[in-house]
Parts: sequence; structure tokens; C-alpha cells
Amino acid sequence: MSVSGHILIVDDEPAVRDVLRQGLEEAGFRASEAADEAELSARLESEAVDLVTLDIGLGASDGLQLAREIRADFNIPIIMITGRSEAIDRVRGLEQGADDYITKPFYLAEVTLRIRNILKRYYPLPKNAASQAQEPQQRFKFSLGLLDVARREFTDVDGKPVVLTDTELQLLELFLRYPARILTRDEIMRELRSRNWSPEERMLDGHVARLRRKIEPLGEAPKFVKSVRGVGYVFTGEVHPG
Repeated sequence: MSVSGHILIVDDEPAVRDVLRQGLEEAGFRASEAADEAELSARLESEAVDLVTLDIGLGASDGLQLAREIRADFNIPIIMITGRSEAIDRVRGLEQGADDYITKPFYLAEVTLRIRNILKRYYPLPKNAASQAQEPQQRFKFSLGLLDVARREFTDVDGKPVVLTDTELQLLELFLRYPARILTRDEIMRELRSRNWSPEERMLDGHVARLRRKIEPLGEAPKFVKSVRGVGYVFTGEVHPG
């Protein structure tokens, strides 16, 4: 990631792009603009972009479809900034891979704050910061229990051990190290098996399903390990040092 972050503003309204660009540049970001799908693709192919702000209604293009394609091809964070304020639009945007959803009219200060928060949690520590850290975190606590990486065990909120396979422990550790970050199937498989995921194999989805059954509340839709259609998975709970 660049020092301040390179933000690509994608909107078919020049006035909106201009307001966002000026506000982001004043906040210390580098900002670029794209008015349509073609300009968006050209920017992503030729420049390193750290985050995209994306309108759902983008002329003849479907912003939701574009969000799904961006996450599949580049896996960079996305904030939807759109005039559609219905709850179903927000849900659909998040399901397609958006990290956040802001409705128009917006406050520049809020947009800037949300961008900073997403960049902080999405990208890992820079190498020099990581090298100064004494040891990687070994214990993770969230509302469903505690994972002790060193001891290779997970206990629920009552302190009762939950039997997880080695792969399930690896998965849970990966999710807890990167909460709120959408992890692609390729990223997960490289961590688990040192190879890319193939669409023909459903092994990863099976491991995730079994992990969910063991740690999520019974009989309820997943609340913590959520699927991002066409991309991968994201852990949505708050994680704290154990």
C-alpha cells in the first residue's frame, strides 16, 4: 500500500467525483477518478489501487456486478457510495464484496474516517513494523470463545474445549488474525495447502461448513464466518487479544 493510500473514485457524476477527490486529497490520500467501467478497468490494470469507492448505478453498468469482479480479480477493499438507501440495497452491496456502504448525500469527514479504518484493518503491518514485533499474537478472544494457537485448542465461552481438526484450527486462526478482511479462496488455500484454490474442488467450502457447525450457534445462519459470493470468506466478529 502507498504511504497515504491510493483511492480510486468510481462514479458517473463529475460533481461527486470532484468533491470526493478534493476531500480525499486534502486528507492526505492520492485520489484518481473513473467515470465508467472502461476507465475503472484501465486504472486497475495500470495502477496500484488501495481502495475503490463505487456507485451502484454506474450508467449502463451494474455496480454490484463490478464489485464482485473487482474482489475476484484484485481483492482490494470497496466502499459503495450510492444514492440507493434501501436496506436491501445495502445487504446486496455487502454480499457482493463491499466492505462498507455509504448513502448520498454523504459527509466527507465520515467517508475519510471509514476509508482510514478499512485500510488499517485490511492491510497487514509493513515489514519494518512486523520485524519490530516480538512475537505474533498467540491467543484470540471473541464472543464465541478463545483460540490458543500455541496449545492448538479452542474453548467456548464456558471454557469447554471444542474439538477441531488441524485444518479447522488453521482456518479459525486465519480468520481471527484478519477480522473484517475478505479473504479469497486462493489466499486461504495458499495458507492451508500452499496452492491455489480450484473451482472444481469444494474441499475448502466443506472445511468452512464444518468449522461453522462447531463454533456458530446451532440452528442459525452464520453470523461470524460469512461467505462473500464468488470471492471467499470474511470473519465479522470483534477479536481481542486473549
